[in-house]
Amino acid sequence: MDSDPSATPTLDGAWEADVLLKDGRVAQLRPIQPEDADKLVAFYSRVSDESKYYRFFAPYPELSPRDIERFTTVDLDRRVAFVVTLHDEMIGIGRYDAVSDTAAEVAFLVEDAHQGRGVGQLLLEHLAQAGRERGIQRFTADVLPSNTRMLQVFREMGYEVEGSVEDGVQTLAFRIDPTESAVGVMRSREQRAEAASIERIFSARSIAVVGASRRADSIGLALVRGLVLGDYKGAVHAVNSQAESVSGLPAHKSVTDIPGEVDLAIVAVPAESVNEVVLDCAAKGVHGLVVISAGFAEEGPAGRRRQRELLNLCRSYGLRLIGPNCLGIINTTQSVQLNASLAPAMPPQGRVGFFCQSGALGTAILDSVGRRGLGLSTFVSAGNRADVSGNDLLQYWQEDDATEVVLLYLESIGNPRKFSRIARRVSRVKPVVAVKSGRSTQGVPMGHAVKRSTAPQAAVDAMFRQAGVIQVDTLEEMFDVAQILAHQPLPAGNRMGVVGNSDAMGLLIADAAAASGLQVADPVSLGADAGADDFEVAVEQALANPGIDALVVVYVPPLNTSGEEVADVLASIGEQSDKPIASTFLGTEGVPELLRVTDVLGGSAGRGSVPSYPAPESAVRALARVVNYAEWVASDAGEFVTFPDLRTGDARAIVRDVLRLAPRGAVLSTEQTQAILECYGIDMWTWINVHTKEEAIAAGEKLGWDVVLKAGSEHLRARPDLAHIWRGILGPDDMAEAWDNLTGWAGMRADTRFFVQRNATDGIPLSFSVTEDALFGPLVSFGLTGAPSELLGDRSYGIPPLTDTDAAAMVSGLRSAPLLYGYRGSDPVDVAAIQDLILRLAAMKDDLPEIAELDLEPVLVSDTSMTVLSARAKVVPTADRRGDWYVRRLSRAASGDTLA
Repeated sequence: MDSDPSATPTLDGAWEADVLLKDGRVAQLRPIQPEDADKLVAFYSRVSDESKYYRFFAPYPELSPRDIERFTTVDLDRRVAFVVTLHDEMIGIGRYDAVSDTAAEVAFLVEDAHQGRGVGQLLLEHLAQAGRERGIQRFTADVLPSNTRMLQVFREMGYEVEGSVEDGVQTLAFRIDPTESAVGVMRSREQRAEAASIERIFSARSIAVVGASRRADSIGLALVRGLVLGDYKGAVHAVNSQAESVSGLPAHKSVTDIPGEVDLAIVAVPAESVNEVVLDCAAKGVHGLVVISAGFAEEGPAGRRRQRELLNLCRSYGLRLIGPNCLGIINTTQSVQLNASLAPAMPPQGRVGFFCQSGALGTAILDSVGRRGLGLSTFVSAGNRADVSGNDLLQYWQEDDATEVVLLYLESIGNPRKFSRIARRVSRVKPVVAVKSGRSTQGVPMGHAVKRSTAPQAAVDAMFRQAGVIQVDTLEEMFDVAQILAHQPLPAGNRMGVVGNSDAMGLLIADAAAASGLQVADPVSLGADAGADDFEVAVEQALANPGIDALVVVYVPPLNTSGEEVADVLASIGEQSDKPIASTFLGTEGVPELLRVTDVLGGSAGRGSVPSYPAPESAVRALARVVNYAEWVASDAGEFVTFPDLRTGDARAIVRDVLRLAPRGAVLSTEQTQAILECYGIDMWTWINVHTKEEAIAAGEKLGWDVVLKAGSEHLRARPDLAHIWRGILGPDDMAEAWDNLTGWAGMRADTRFFVQRNATDGIPLSFSVTEDALFGPLVSFGLTGAPSELLGDRSYGIPPLTDTDAAAMVSGLRSAPLLYGYRGSDPVDVAAIQDLILRLAAMKDDLPEIAELDLEPVLVSDTSMTVLSARAKVVPTADRRGDWYVRRLSRAASGDTLA
């Protein structure tokens, strides 16, 4: 495929990226520029003679002026070169030079001190993506057989590498298609790097509190006391230029004055002084910062500029940033005991990881956790989350042995596409429970730089559902669900039993279970005077019943009764049961001491503890959420379907041709829309626009008769009576009659358009749409046509890439889905064809972000066929690269795109 010079990117940031090295340090990757000549010379002087020999196959001690000009001047099309910089110093360079329209030779050079940090893999990933955008399909590389590091870089990328040796040089060749294997390798490296960067923060062995103060009401003093009184196992250093000591600790004038290494800095100084602290921390080699200080993006335009400067400064020096305007972080692991937050006390140690964004809300969360006896492993309040985000924490928690349940309170989601991908993977091994605030308003808190989304709330819900995330409406419900997940096993099904000493409570639970979609057995009522022995027999019998998957126990104590004996029974049974148990016990909330099983962690309720809910409806609702999650985990994850008949390159060429003539975008013609659909194996029937009776007759002759005459106008769209469509036109006389009747119909307007099309088999009319949302990226939606479906919002959504299971769920998830499966004796339609169309549209939208809108309506589906009768499409240029394509990159708050 020929390269398209008009699409050649300029140095506008399109190919720039902040990236994480293997050890979790931040570096910058960007195209090389002629202005980099001095940096290149300095870089080359630090490279060993051996590495130079491996690169050029000969002694090459210095670069000539001609070499420097050649290496730093590229056209970003046939010749592309990227550099990786750290602290504004070049540490690696990679380039490709096209040798044909579809092939290029690639080469790298990485400074010896930074070899083994994943620099070569990052350069290859980004060069491959740039090559794909320029029409390159294949890379070749000449490597000396003794250059084992470089050979390893190529062979570990997941590509199918072919090799041959000639004259002592090994030539490697491989296609750069984003295969499942290559993408899997990249995702795995991304997960390890992002997890490593967070692990270095949570396991910090030396902390500097910058802004530590002797004032009793100061934030700095609270941070120092939180670390010391929380029994932090590492070293705490106070930094205050005006004091000799703080809370018994010697005070240092700056971070650079602290003896030894410093892993983490907690910053509580005025906003205008934070950048100076960053420079000190960079000079000291600090890995990360937790910025408690306010005065950033939450305060308007000036604060947003200050926050961008802070992030860019941190990134340029390789630092990770939590905050600003945050509550801090906590790690309850006994070997760390880190309370780097404004929380007055450490929460109990447990198996739940918690991420939130609001600092004020974080305090309430920690209070509720302690009150319920839930127990946390780690906690992060990210504030404005300029850098470290929920996505980073998910990557860390995925393999953190101390965390078994993940809780997320999300006030905004900056990169839903990446969040969906990561959460889908994490949810398969650990439950993820999320509250998304602003569901109805789509509001974004001050301080959160997020692109404005036009996607409906149903799309957000679909993202959570597709990823297996347990979405709840309130914090209270989040904790209700977490109590079961943290202390009880997952249910094997949705059949619930009830044992209690209150008939009224039993009926309430049965009603709540039915409303939540659970099957409930007849409640076992033991009577008001039932004792521990009665409960023990009844509970064990219920759990032994193969027709029961979960149990709710109700205990309403008689007067002057503590219920300790009943509690002992429940705790003992709960510790050994392989079915979940929830209770309404003494009207308490959480896991009361009476129902706790001793935890080896100490301080929190252990596995088998029976959570209690003040209202039985809360217990049932929480169980229902857990049942749905258990069903999702047990279900087939599905496969990402690939279609061998796709002609993606041809479709991209059509889009490029349109945008070349209409740089601001355009509505595609019928022929252009049809051509793009054909590239993805979608057959759309043609139609002929007509303006007179004679043109209508001529159109019928051209199509071979058995045609329909349609009136096209928005007020006629999807009319259930089909009065605007005349079917069964078999000849000129029929067409003349149809024309006279339709044009003379009182419902027609002067601007109504008419067209002729072949007659399709009767079927159920469907509507398919794909859009490009500024925040979510590609969206696919599907539903039945007609006013009832539109008024009821009966439409399903998916975020590509979609699996075959996702497509099936989109179809069955419609409230009107029974119409497709044979409602009241009708024949089931070809559901497989619907799913196939959804997957093809998802592939198209994943490949072509320039397609801003594409609507297929109507699409008639019957038991034997599916016919696309009409389609409308619009393309627009895309200034931004999608944040989750086939390269690793951190978000850039400076561009308004931050991670979840």
